[in-house]
Amino acid sequence: MRTITFNELRKIKDSLPNGSMHRIADELGLNVDTVRNFFGGRHFREGKSVGIHLEPGPDGGLVMLDDTTVLDRALKILDEENAHMQQEVTEATQV
Repeated sequence: MRTITFNELRKIKDSLPNGSMHRIADELGLNVDTVRNFFGGRHFREGKSVGIHLEPGPDGGLVMLDDTTVLDRALKILDEENAHMQQEVTEATQV
């Protein structure tokens, strides 16, 4: 179990490049609405609940995650994006 603030979770979601929800869903064999629900969505008609528990409080409240697989995958995508951007900056300065 991992605890994170709701605002931190939304910041991660908002930082992901376009198409990341579908990519995570495809890679983990989940419905895309289930992935959206992980990040605070309420798409229960198509998606499933994902084992997050919300507690009211500052910074949007606390989110307790039973399973961090979706979050871990999102953070890996952000790491890939940052590495790609670093590589572009390095190549641009070498020219």
